[in-house]
Amino acid sequence: MKKLDSLDQAGALKPAQVQTALKKVYNESIDSMAQIDEALAKAKKNGKFVICQVGGNWCPWCLKFADFVEKNAAVNKMVNDNFEYIHVNYNRRKTAGDAAVKKAEQLMKRLNNPQRFGFPVFVVLDETGKVLHIQDSSFLEEGKGYNEEKVLRFLKSWTPQAIKG
Repeated sequence: MKKLDSLDQAGALKPAQVQTALKKVYNESIDSMAQIDEALAKAKKNGKFVICQVGGNWCPWCLKFADFVEKNAAVNKMVNDNFEYIHVNYNRRKTAGDAAVKKAEQLMKRLNNPQRFGFPVFVVLDETGKVLHIQDSSFLEEGKGYNEEKVLRFLKSWTPQAIKG
């Protein structure tokens, strides 16, 4: 969640470059509420929790984290073994129209307003949909990416086994 200005000043990839270099993982055309409900049903069936990575294809750090999860074997295993991991698109722009803005507000309310931490932000839900934890992603960063140890510590702390014993 580094500020884009400071990323640019540090010589990092500009947002447009990152967005074209990394896979876009947020489906902007689906109903996010239904997406969460579907993930909860799978989580309940499989004894897992849900991690909602809230953000969008407009967010370079969101795309970086999704790429990190996909390519880092230890993180990928931890996620797949314990969570239904979904990318929840958040469109905060008024240009999307009044209905879209209202839906975005309802979505954020359902997830206990995680947008206050910036993006990406991670919301851990138990199998009933109760918000267990909201994780500010800046604490997982290191340099121009994410720190494996910090990410694994976060994930391990919020597995069903860690919570239920």
